[in-house]
Amino acid sequence: MTEPRGPLQVARRQQLLEALQRDGAMRISDLSQALGAAAVTIRRDIAQLAAEGLVRRVHGGVALIEPDGSAVDDLPAAGRTLGMLVPSLDYYWPDVARGAEEAAQELDMRVVLRGSSYDAEDDKPQLERLVDRLEVDGLIVAPRMDAPTSERTIDWLAHAGVPVVLLERTATVGAHHAVMESVVTDHALGAAIAVRHLTSLGHRKVGVVLDSNSPTRPHVRRGWLEAAAECGLDPAATVEVVVPDARSADRDAALDHVLDRCRATGTTALLVHADAEAIALVQHCEERHLSVPGDLSIVAYDDEVAGLFSPPLTAVRPPRRSIGRAAVRLVADRLADPDRPTHRVVISPSLRIRESTAPPHA
Repeated sequence: MTEPRGPLQVARRQQLLEALQRDGAMRISDLSQALGAAAVTIRRDIAQLAAEGLVRRVHGGVALIEPDGSAVDDLPAAGRTLGMLVPSLDYYWPDVARGAEEAAQELDMRVVLRGSSYDAEDDKPQLERLVDRLEVDGLIVAPRMDAPTSERTIDWLAHAGVPVVLLERTATVGAHHAVMESVVTDHALGAAIAVRHLTSLGHRKVGVVLDSNSPTRPHVRRGWLEAAAECGLDPAATVEVVVPDARSADRDAALDHVLDRCRATGTTALLVHADAEAIALVQHCEERHLSVPGDLSIVAYDDEVAGLFSPPLTAVRPPRRSIGRAAVRLVADRLADPDRPTHRVVISPSLRIRESTAPPHA
């Protein structure tokens, strides 16, 4: 979408073009200082001029487009900095960050990692600091998508003037719903893999237990429903429960309700998202003298710590490191070729079969 032009924007963009004609390719920080404008303003000017075919974003800055369509690029390819914002630094996301760091090192780039929170209502201040103060060359972000400010944040990301890749999120912007670049796990496929594993063991009533706070929840539920239909199971005849997080006083009662529903419906297997909920459920089984997998087979979703529990839990493992690596490479490719088509990468999870699943009692 074309930005409305005022006299100040027109004058500043003309100055920007004159500076490029005089000095060749320039960094954002140099243009910001030369024109007396904030880095984010310069980035937006560059994005608009690039959309008009006058300049091309290059490694860490911008260059004029030559008459033959090429761009002068005398800025070094190495040493670029990527800002990365994730909602947690203690669960799921550390492995994503490690993958990003590995890919960045291979490309001679640097990742600046910042943590937000699932409780944060506005990611925009942290993102602005990464772009305006640290002058990162690209952003890798897992923003809140259900907060009151989410739409504003996504719009800001779309016009930040740097390449942006969403992690485990998808979004569209503008009147034409243009998609943003993203890397996501096929969580629905992961849930379906778990259901197929349980049905291959002979289970005909496979329920699902979901974490109330996770943005992954709807995808896991969709995969469970699709696989149940594929396998000829009746989801309405089994267990579907959303449980509160560990801080809730209602957590234990919710887990007991799950086991009550399993007994009432004859459910013999559960897909449980995530590891903490699966482990807590196994402990409740022990308190009620139910064996896992003898009385109830359980597949955990996430595989952060499922394999360390006793019994080790069969689990679906999202490709966390691969997600981080792919995001960095998307940003690097966008920096190298700003005009390339939008890429959306979907990566498949895997199933780790351990001791918490077995055929049901005859």
